[in-house]
Parts: sequence; structure tokens; C-alpha cells
Amino acid sequence: MRGVPTLIALSLKLLAFSLGAACVALAFRSAVRVFVIPRGLLDPLAAFTFRFLRRWFDLIIQRLPTYEQRDQLMSAYGPWSLLAFVPVLVTLVAFGFTLMFWAVGVGSLYDAFVLSGSSLMTLGVKAPPTPLSTILAYFEAGSGLVIIALLIAYLPTIYNAFSQRETLVRLLETRAGTPPSAVYMYELAFPLGRMDHLQELWADWEVWFAQTDETHTSLAMLSFFRSSQPHHHWLTAAGAVLDGAALYLSTLDYPRAANPALCIRAGYLALRHICDLYRIPYPEDPHFPADPISITRAEFDEACARLATAGVPLKADRDQAWLDFAGWRVNYDRTLLGLCALTMPPPAPWSSDRMPPYRPLPLLGKLTQRVGAVEHATS
Repeated sequence: MRGVPTLIALSLKLLAFSLGAACVALAFRSAVRVFVIPRGLLDPLAAFTFRFLRRWFDLIIQRLPTYEQRDQLMSAYGPWSLLAFVPVLVTLVAFGFTLMFWAVGVGSLYDAFVLSGSSLMTLGVKAPPTPLSTILAYFEAGSGLVIIALLIAYLPTIYNAFSQRETLVRLLETRAGTPPSAVYMYELAFPLGRMDHLQELWADWEVWFAQTDETHTSLAMLSFFRSSQPHHHWLTAAGAVLDGAALYLSTLDYPRAANPALCIRAGYLALRHICDLYRIPYPEDPHFPADPISITRAEFDEACARLATAGVPLKADRDQAWLDFAGWRVNYDRTLLGLCALTMPPPAPWSSDRMPPYRPLPLLGKLTQRVGAVEHATS
């Protein structure tokens, strides 16, 4: 009978060591998925951290009266979420090694915790009492250094991607105004005789969409990094460019060109891939009118009236122009508005001015984005 307590104690220590090793493995798995692997992998631990912090931001945002104040707060969400993920990893590693130190006979759980913290922070305030605990202490010290090194290497990458994204967003202000508008872009370009230069714009933004697709799926928090100007945002800029290309192909009386069509295709593919990362639903193969769009016929006719007043040549068949425009817009309408609901950009025509309400995600459970149903209106 004396061997029973010994067997139970041995089993508890084996269980504690296994649980501690699993915690450390989970921390490194999350670190590698977030900081190293160049692919859109939504790690559960990172997702929980980002969602938990978002809940606190949402509580404050609800009490802010102006968009400028909400924008200033949301500008801190991306960086703070990224930084908050590091203490989560460090805490998980420290907890895991605490259990392993206790399992190999360091002493009480408090002694194991002190040794774990001393090893992880390389403080040296407590020496490992046994050879096995010494080996674990070296592993833990190396673990802390690796996590910090990954973060240091990650920051230049994400800020370089942010800088590349913002260049064309800032340049669009001179062509489409603030907030960016596809109609205003033509109201500026046509009197200046710059309509032929729009082909270069479509080509530049086709490349921009391809780069954004790559960076925003491999660096998940980059979607929440906001522009330095409160009324600039990468999503409202993307929406204005896509709407401009759709109007050019459907409504403006100019020879059909490949560049705007390729720009739209690159755009809706990029938005879909980013939506896949955040589990935002959208139609796989949308077609109008079976899949309605958020822009009404009245809004389209108003845009055409503004273009006609500016002297922009328009196609005579307005009904067919509307069907063609809706046929292009339906490819990116749901994804554009879903991402707007997630990131809360400034008000802009035909994008964030009609986004669905944001609904907080569950902290645990299935990784499904519930940004709310998009209210579609048709003529």
C-alpha cells in the first residue's frame, strides 16, 4: 500500500511535465505561425488575444462621440494587439516551464515559478538545483530570447509592408479627393485632359492589389494598421479605385481597355483572400441581380448626372450601363463592406458609408466572423 501514494505522486509529476511541455510547444507553434510562416494562418492563440483586446477597445469606442476620437483609438489597436501577443507567449512559456521544473523535483510550485521566471528573463536570481533542471533552465532562457528575436525581426517587415501600401493611398488623394470618390476622380481628370493617364492608374493599382493580397494575408494585423491621416484608409481607397474601373468599363463612352478589367479582377481576388483569413462570408460566384449590390439605381443615376455635368462622355444606353456596372461591382461589393465593418474606416462614398454593423467575435469557439448581414438595396 505504501507504493500507491508514490505512484500517484509520480503520475501527477508526469502529467504536470507533459502539460508544461504542451504549453511551451503551443507557444512556439503560435509564434512560428504568426511571426515566421508567410501564409495566412489564423492561429487560435493569436486570435483569442486579438479578440480579447478588441473587446476592450470596443467598450471605449462606444463612448467616444466623434469619428476622429474613434480613429485615434483604433490606430493603436493593431500595434497594441501585436505587442500584447508577446506577453501572452512569454506567460505561456513561463507557466509551462514552471510545471516542468516542479515535475523534476525543484521544490514547491512557488520555487518552480521563481526558477522559471529567473531563467526566462535571464536574471539568475535562483540557481537550478539539479542537472535536469539546469538543462530546462537553459532551454527556457533560449526560448525567451527566440520570442523576442522573432518580434524584433517581425516589426521591420510589417512596417515596410505598411509603407508600401500607404504610398498609393496617399497619392490617390490628388486624383480622387478625401474621402476618395470614383465620380470625383473623373470630375477632376476630364477637365484636365488626364483620362488617358488612368490606364497607368489601373496598372499601378493592379500591382498594389497583388502586393496587398500577399502582405495582408501573411501579416494578419496589417489590416488594422491605419493611415497617418485620419481620413485616409486603404479600404476606402481600394473601393474608390475599383468603382472607378467599373464605371470606366460600364458607363463611360471610351474604347474598352484591359487595364481596368485586370485591376478589378486583382482587387476582388485580394479582398476575397483577406476575407478568407478573417472568415468573412461572401458569395463564391456572384451574379447580378441574383446577388444584389449595396448601391442603388438612384445612386448610380446621380453619379451619371454628375459625370454628364462635368462633360464626361457617357454611353447612351443607361439601363445597360447600370447592369454592366452592377455586374462588375457584385464581384467585390460584399467583401469590401465586410472588411470595412471589421476595420472601421472613415466614411467614404459607396464603401464605408454603407458597411454593416460590427458584431464582436466570440472569444472561444469556431473561427467565424460575424460582421453582420449586409443590407442590400436594389432599384
